[in-house]
Order: sequence, then C-alpha cells, then structure tokens
Amino acid sequence: MYRDLRQHYWWSGMRRDIADYVSRCLSCQQVKAEHLRPGGELQRLPIPEWIWERITMDFVVGLPRTSRGLDSIWVIMDRLTKSAHFIPVHTSYSAERLARICIREVDELGTRVDLSTAFHQQTDGQSERTIQVLEDMLRACVMDFGGQWDQYLPLAEFAYNNSYHSSIQMAPFEALYGRRCRSPVGWFESTEPMPRGTDLMREALDHVRVIQDRLRTAQSRHQSYEDRRRRTLKFVVGDRVFLRVSPMKGVMRFGRRGKLSPRYIGLFEILRTVGEVAY
Repeated sequence: MYRDLRQHYWWSGMRRDIADYVSRCLSCQQVKAEHLRPGGELQRLPIPEWIWERITMDFVVGLPRTSRGLDSIWVIMDRLTKSAHFIPVHTSYSAERLARICIREVDELGTRVDLSTAFHQQTDGQSERTIQVLEDMLRACVMDFGGQWDQYLPLAEFAYNNSYHSSIQMAPFEALYGRRCRSPVGWFESTEPMPRGTDLMREALDHVRVIQDRLRTAQSRHQSYEDRRRRTLKFVVGDRVFLRVSPMKGVMRFGRRGKLSPRYIGLFEILRTVGEVAY
C-alpha cells in the first residue's frame, strides 16, 4: 500500500501512519494469513508417576465395515510406558455403550484421561503417531493376506507393543511388565530369576524411575528442537485478542462459507490466565 500511495501523496511519517492504519483495520486482521513463526513455546506434559495412571485416546474412523459391523478403532495409550490398546468399535455406538467399554477396559486400571485441545494435534502427538503406525500395519496385513482388518487387530497390537520405542529406549511391553516379551521367534523358557515380595516392588519402582528419566531426556531434546522454530508470545489480563478458527464443513461465518470465511474472530478480552500459554 505504501508503494502505491507514495506515487501520488507524501507526508512526514507516511510509512508509519499507513502501517498503523492497516494494523488497526479489523477486516484486514481477520482475513490476512500469518507469515510469522508460530507463537508460544512448547509446553511439556507432566510425566505420570505410575503405569496406566494417565492415558490419551483417539479414534480411527472411516475404515471399511467388517462382517461384524465394525468400522472404527478406539486407540488408548498409556503415557508412561507407551503401551497401546486397540478396541474395534462402530461409529453408531452410543455414549453410554462407549462409557461401559471405557469402564471395562480402562477405568478399572485407575487411570486418568488427559484431554487435548481440539484441532491442536501437538497436545496428543503420541496418539496421532500411534494411529499412523496402526493404519500402516493393518493396510499391509490386508494387502498381503486378504480378509478384514479387524481379524488382524490383536496381532497389530502385539506387534506394536513389542516394537522398540525411542523415547523410553525399550519396547512398551518391557516398560509395562519389566521384562521382554516371549515372542514366537524366541519361544523358550526364561532363565531370569523371578523377583518376589518386596524385591518385586523394588524392581518395579526402579524400572519406573528409569522410564521417567528417559522421558524427561526425550522431552528436553524435543523441546530444544521445537522452540527454535517458535517465538515467545505472552498476553496479560485485559489484552484484546483474535481467536483463530478452524474451517468446518457446512459452517457459515459472517455470511461466508468455506474458503471465504474469516481466519480469525474477535476481538475477545482476556479475563484470566489458566496456564503458561492458555488464557
């Protein structure tokens, strides 16, 4: 705008005045794409104190319907040991039925669910990556062996939980049970002594501490990498901000639908701070 106007007009502080005018334009702020680095540094999730104490979960939907009427997978992850449990479900299941499944499969272990932010996959990257691996395994099984995906789901869960995980430097099965799984490849009687009583509890506690230390190291490494690509962004109570909205199919905003709807809505006043980068 400045280059266009300076061909016809000039006044002292012209560039500054134009920049100030554009920055105060409500429509411009709502529709212009952001070209800055993402705001807000990476925030670490707390490391669980015990196995299956905190979990994340997600759904794989849109799968081919099987003969049992199943078309989705409920993916449940233990945040400490990275162990995964895959439950075949149907998208038409009611909330009550899913709640009963959750109580039977998860709640009885004394777990706590960590809710993630919608349209913000960084808060649940663990489930996202697990789903990618699961889909690849099922895709390969169906291509090579035929049949329906649900018949390979237990094998996929077994294979995933016995694969090396870089953040804990062991397989999820070993992290969960304290010893390596006896797979069909090495099916032999273990010669390791079986701890009992207080020795068993002491060994389990030491094992959990090792996993926690490795998770802290992995978190520090990941944060140092991510923060190089982000910028510090802080707000205080009383600031007025825009809220970025994710496009939703069929939803109309300000009389516009789809690609022509605003990128941001607002302004909204910040009333209180609820976290390091949450308001």
